[in-house]
Amino acid sequence: MLFRMIAVMALLIASTVAHAQGRTAVVDLEQAILQTDLAQQRIRDFEASEAFAEDRAEFDNLKVEFDKLVQNFQRDQAAMSEDEQVAARQKLASKNADLEYVVKKLQSLQQQNLQSVLQELAPAAQQVLREVIQTDNIALLLPGQSVIHFDPSYNITAKVTDKLNQLPQE
Repeated sequence: MLFRMIAVMALLIASTVAHAQGRTAVVDLEQAILQTDLAQQRIRDFEASEAFAEDRAEFDNLKVEFDKLVQNFQRDQAAMSEDEQVAARQKLASKNADLEYVVKKLQSLQQQNLQSVLQELAPAAQQVLREVIQTDNIALLLPGQSVIHFDPSYNITAKVTDKLNQLPQE
């Protein structure tokens, strides 16, 4: 409890000092990067790639097969013997495991692509952020994910995205 009070007092003092010397702002740099035109294009290009399309098609096929197995099982379950029901459940579990594997593979590929985009654009984003801090006289900049509540007027994420979009594309 004492630690919480000290932390709140420190934040109040820091915000008072920051307010006296400049303004306070909040930014989600990852969001700013991923919302840029270049990042969106990189994501679309990745999702249109042959490798991703093949995995997506595999997922779609497995999903259709799984849904059909579920439908058949639900329809025929009453007429099935105990052994047939066990075999059908095992087949469903196997198909579900295949689906989960492909989903994790797709998610991993998407995450790798996002990380690649973030790494590619991070240096430019850092430079733009420094410029925004200087031009807007920001004394205290907080990551949006760690702030419990803030007025949207303090959020400079869109401004950073706009400035990144204005940079010449390589």
